[in-house]
Amino acid sequence: MAGEEQQVSKLELEAVIGFNGHVLSGLQSHPDREHVIYPLGCTLIIKNLNSGKQSFLHGHTNNVSCLTVSKSGRYIASGQVTFMGFKADVIVWDYSKREIYAQLILHKVKVEALAFSPNEKFLVTLGGQDDGSIVVWDVEKKEAICGSPASTDMAGHCLTVAFSSHSDNIFISAGNNTLRVWELDHTNRKIHPTQCQTGKLKRIIKCIEIPEDDSFFYCGTTSGDILKVNLKSRLMNSCGPVKQKFSKGVNTLKMLRTGDLLVGSGDGAFSLCSSTNFKIIKRVELEGAVTSVALRGEGQQMFVGTNAAQIYRFGYTDFKPELISTSHSSAVSDTAFPYGCSELFATCSQDDIRVWRTDSCKEVLRIKVPNMTCNALGITRDGHSIYSAWNDGKIRMFTPESGRLKLIIHNAHSLGVTAIASGKDSNRLISGGGEGQVRVWEIMQDSYRLVASMKEHKASVNAIKIKSNGQECVTASSDGACIIWDLVRFVRNQMVLANTQFQTVCYHPEEYQIITSGTDRKIGYWEVFDGSAIRELYGSLTGAINSMDISQEGEHFVTGGDEKLIKVWHYTDGDVTHVGVGHSSSISSIRICPNSKVIISTSTDGAILRWRYPHST
Repeated sequence: MAGEEQQVSKLELEAVIGFNGHVLSGLQSHPDREHVIYPLGCTLIIKNLNSGKQSFLHGHTNNVSCLTVSKSGRYIASGQVTFMGFKADVIVWDYSKREIYAQLILHKVKVEALAFSPNEKFLVTLGGQDDGSIVVWDVEKKEAICGSPASTDMAGHCLTVAFSSHSDNIFISAGNNTLRVWELDHTNRKIHPTQCQTGKLKRIIKCIEIPEDDSFFYCGTTSGDILKVNLKSRLMNSCGPVKQKFSKGVNTLKMLRTGDLLVGSGDGAFSLCSSTNFKIIKRVELEGAVTSVALRGEGQQMFVGTNAAQIYRFGYTDFKPELISTSHSSAVSDTAFPYGCSELFATCSQDDIRVWRTDSCKEVLRIKVPNMTCNALGITRDGHSIYSAWNDGKIRMFTPESGRLKLIIHNAHSLGVTAIASGKDSNRLISGGGEGQVRVWEIMQDSYRLVASMKEHKASVNAIKIKSNGQECVTASSDGACIIWDLVRFVRNQMVLANTQFQTVCYHPEEYQIITSGTDRKIGYWEVFDGSAIRELYGSLTGAINSMDISQEGEHFVTGGDEKLIKVWHYTDGDVTHVGVGHSSSISSIRICPNSKVIISTSTDGAILRWRYPHST
């Protein structure tokens, strides 16, 4: 068995669509002016701004919670969250080698924030609410120098840290009613805090910005104002703006060389304001709360990240947003390629359907249906319609070019439409619902007709596949049954039963067998003619298999699920040939493109990954 495992190759990850915009200051620019760095799940993505090429840093075991880049760009440091009772890693990466330089393990449950000293000698890390400690690390020796509780017993927990711009021995921590300047005594391995005097003002500080001259520093608060504090005297100088505060709090601050401040706030506003009276000079509304601002070079260009998983580029002079990266901000439910076309693919999520270019991963169309979740989608054989299944019990059809709504089938299923498929005949749809019914619809120019309703499943229908001649289909359900239906007489031909909740099913291209999988982690091969079991494979070590797809020649198939791994299988041998590591949460759908060049997989954290298909001819 060990010998077999060694033969499993690694699946090559080509590109990632996704950005975790919920990490404060998660979008960082590199001093080389060519790259930006940002997290997605437990992966760090380094993206070249000129070519769009991506490289990936894998090492975290759970979601990245904070990120920082050293002044020269030699190091990247990232912290993660983990589970209660476990230690949360801080990883220092060597940027040029794209590999782990040091793994620093002390904090419990979560690393809240981190910062490099200006000369890259030290790294200060802040633990989350369950940890509450600040630790200073020697970067060269890869060891902890000293640590201390981040805040007093009277104050709340600490949320952010920042190093002085010139001194390797001074840094600042801030959070819920706590603002302290720390001095490092390296020889005696101690840190000494001084509480800053803010008078009667009580604030929760989320971000700190220290200008180049180190005279003052600025703090953004959840109340929507900015505090200006003298670094030497530790006294608050001013607080503003007095009248028009930043709605939903200040999430991120950046100081420009001109002396002006860039402010990102929770209501989606990105503002340029004066650092003396905090008066807004320019302001732009973006989609989602602004959580990151990164400067390119001297600040001629700015990159802004929002929690709607969007990245914008701004020029300093025109201050106009250019959308350079988009992705889903919630779980992606399904993905589909047009028939015989590999250049485009569609994905669906909460609120929307998006169409992407396969090669550049650029979004070309977005169809929004507010406050609804799309469970499944597909594109008709003739390419004239995108059909989709929604949790409000409706089937919606759109035009692929403009995204215009063509047709709605109201009350298609009483407990939401959970699966949908269209076969050779583009005028016929088959849908499955949460109540277990399978329905056949005839689609006319502007109307529809219910042809048949087949009720044998006792729970939700999770997948539907139609035979190439359109006269038969198979449905997989959570009730432990896969039913092969006759689409001429609308009766059951065969039933496959297993002690599982079936999540996915596929016809072999020759259509004499089906393969199934679900929550029992097994892959089953079944005879279509009589429903008898042929073989059973263990498909996953942990968690359900949620999706599978089979190649056009039928030699290989791919699976993905709660294990977060993509597996490529040899159909006849039943062996895994390749494994893809890259997803940070459960894989929700997986498809091989029609020309067998790439695999597209999606997951519940909103990520879309493109892999090179290893057996392409």
